[in-house]
Amino acid sequence: MDLTLKIWRQKNAKAKGTMETYPVKDISEDMSFLEMLDVLNEQLINDGKEPVAFDHDCREGICGMCSLYINGRAHGPDREITTCQLHMRSFKDGDTIFIEPWRAAAFPVVKDLVVDRSSFDRIMNAGGFVSVNTSGNTIDANAIPVPKPDADKAFDAATCIGCGACVASCKNASAMLFTSAKVSQLALLPQGKVEAHERVLNMVSQMDEEGFGNCTNTGACEVECPKGISLENIARMNREYLSASMVSE
Repeated sequence: MDLTLKIWRQKNAKAKGTMETYPVKDISEDMSFLEMLDVLNEQLINDGKEPVAFDHDCREGICGMCSLYINGRAHGPDREITTCQLHMRSFKDGDTIFIEPWRAAAFPVVKDLVVDRSSFDRIMNAGGFVSVNTSGNTIDANAIPVPKPDADKAFDAATCIGCGACVASCKNASAMLFTSAKVSQLALLPQGKVEAHERVLNMVSQMDEEGFGNCTNTGACEVECPKGISLENIARMNREYLSASMVSE
């Protein structure tokens, strides 16, 4: 298939970006979206032009680095997949495809389609962990009974890959779905109870400090999340936050 690509090009965070047009030909419908971009970059290099910068790593839908805004949707037109799992059979011969980076103040553009998502790392550093005694006196995990419904919900929350699609899809650029998933996966397990109050207060505080917007329950984050993270996690985080705030007072 032959396609017209409209791609956001921007040298760095301070430079003014613009949409550039690139035709690509003979694209197989069996290619992944990133393989199609590889073809484009090969073409640009052969023509002596600078290739398009985009993030990628595992290309297996695990790491979340491939995040792109495609035709106005995070990760493209399909549901519950990452950009690297999107295949060109989702498009038609002659289509024009618009490709942009995430749009959020807390995700500044590094170059072209690459954004800096280290704000998520700082939220995790604020409390997205469990302090474990590794002195040799640790308790076997099987010795701590966990109700299966709680374990299932914790695992569901833990599938969040931190790609940022929730932020990119939200009209407020809110990181509530990401933060709540990371709070939930620990709040639901006994290992996470010890630091629960400190964790939620610190993570929410860091989220606000990073400049993310507030949640207004639009639900776009859940719809566009490649892992189907539920809005229930936001409700759980709000309850955790309220409880922790009352205790801290």
